[in-house]
Amino acid sequence: MQKLKSKIRNIPDFPKKGVIFRDITTLLKDREAFKESVDLMANLIKDKKVNTILGIESRGFLFAAPIAYKLGLGINLIRKPGKLPAETISESYTLEYGHNTIEIHKDAIKKGDKVVICDDLLATGGTARVSANLVKRLGGDVISIIFLIELTELKGREKLKGYPVKSVIKY
Repeated sequence: MQKLKSKIRNIPDFPKKGVIFRDITTLLKDREAFKESVDLMANLIKDKKVNTILGIESRGFLFAAPIAYKLGLGINLIRKPGKLPAETISESYTLEYGHNTIEIHKDAIKKGDKVVICDDLLATGGTARVSANLVKRLGGDVISIIFLIELTELKGREKLKGYPVKSVIKY
């Protein structure tokens, strides 16, 4: 994991003073590090019986799509309001820096679908928790929630109790 950590750039005081932003763009541009990241995340769920991967906007898409491809699965999207063209359901929540709302197509998940939620980073857990709520509202079952990075000091896992949470890199 140290090799992958070395590919992540730390930006102090972004987006506000006192925060260290974990910038994955430096990892993404390194083809070996990106491939290893996708492979490690796919390995977290390869033995699970899953119907679809749900990528959270926007950096979650970068990992959910290649993981879905690698495992022969479909992908669905969680997006910000107004970005999905068909009928949606939505839910609002509080972030570490304010409030947000996310949406999913009403037909993205069928009753009984086994779903893995994927994002790049687990901070406070709010976005992942609301994503799981949307899956449940559509009748799906969250099999796992996976992340490339977990910021352990923010205790995001606490908001995700009851769900199997897995991450590749921990800070």
